[in-house]
Amino acid sequence: MKSIYIYTNDERFLYMPLYQVPVLTPDDIAVVEMINDLRQRLRHYIQSNPQRWSGMLRRSTMARAIQGSNSIEGYHATMDDAIAAVDDEEPMDANEETWREIIGYRNAMTYILQLSEDGQFEYHPQLIRSLHFMMLQHSLKKMPGRWRPGDIYVVNEATEERVYEGPDALAVPRLIDELMDYLNASTDCPVVVKAAMAHLNFTMIHPFKDGNGRMARALQTLVLSRDGIISPIFSSIEEWLGRNTPAYYEILAQVGKGAWHPENDALAWVQFCLRAHFQQAQTIEKRNEWFGKIYNEISRIATVNHLNERMNIALMDGALGHRVRAGQYRVENELSDVVASRDLKKLCDAELLIPHGERRGRFYTGSKSLQEIAQRTKISGRADDPYELLRERQEGEASPQLPL
Repeated sequence: MKSIYIYTNDERFLYMPLYQVPVLTPDDIAVVEMINDLRQRLRHYIQSNPQRWSGMLRRSTMARAIQGSNSIEGYHATMDDAIAAVDDEEPMDANEETWREIIGYRNAMTYILQLSEDGQFEYHPQLIRSLHFMMLQHSLKKMPGRWRPGDIYVVNEATEERVYEGPDALAVPRLIDELMDYLNASTDCPVVVKAAMAHLNFTMIHPFKDGNGRMARALQTLVLSRDGIISPIFSSIEEWLGRNTPAYYEILAQVGKGAWHPENDALAWVQFCLRAHFQQAQTIEKRNEWFGKIYNEISRIATVNHLNERMNIALMDGALGHRVRAGQYRVENELSDVVASRDLKKLCDAELLIPHGERRGRFYTGSKSLQEIAQRTKISGRADDPYELLRERQEGEASPQLPL
């Protein structure tokens, strides 16, 4: 393993280059295969869905990823505001600071979606700095797009205790170069493992003054997006991490041990990410099935009421408890103001949507009967731990078969 020597004030500092990909166990390899099977199945589902239904699933999943990643940093947004960010609408509930953080993250994620299909793409330090600038350009005091100039510490706000100290600032450019070389190199490493190691190394390098967690999660999604099996929106685990923040912090602390220790074994972190991928894929699979049930019932309602198919997504939003706005409806259906207003009035007259407010502040919610569709069809149940599923399978195969 190469060493990095940094000289400053006639002193020499030794850094190991990066956290290394751990040796995977047979169970880890089996779980990777289980994840790949799930992702292939998701691709089939999404490709066979009606276009409007798939678009709704994609928008909802991206909104939840934005919501989840920002919630980890203490910026809590409603689902309505996360959807408004995806739709490029004005916020409904978020304060100015939270909204700026959400929009910055959305912009970076949108760029990542574009890069996922770029045939000339390569990882480069300037790409990382550009993504960081997109996220935090609204706050120059956070030094968007610039490496941190000095030491950095992660502090537990509840106890005011330092829980992590990043490597010397002088080592940051070289460490980022090492990370970019690792990501650009051809490897047999499974993409979910490669992405997990990108996340871990970036988090531990902590190259920026602020926004390191969001950048690490965005980088993980970018690495996954280059795989091309399914849309990066459906590959991301940011929603899952937002729901499991304490466990996320705990595993990073366990592997990092308070400072830059790339000699530490990263297997526990990789296994954590494999669980996250499997459970997030299961969540999307269930959501896809749920959306299908809602869409089918709404389609029947639209037929009975002689409604245009374009109204189905507004009805789905209403069924899911989201607020519908005329501007959003008009843009996604490429309608004039007059036609959009007429459609929404027709949905209100049919007692499917309920109007609230006046003029620019007006929005619509789903009627009680509409929201009951989502409640009635929702699929319950916790996501499975893939390692437990694997153990159960292995125990079943090992059990002796009694004669009939």
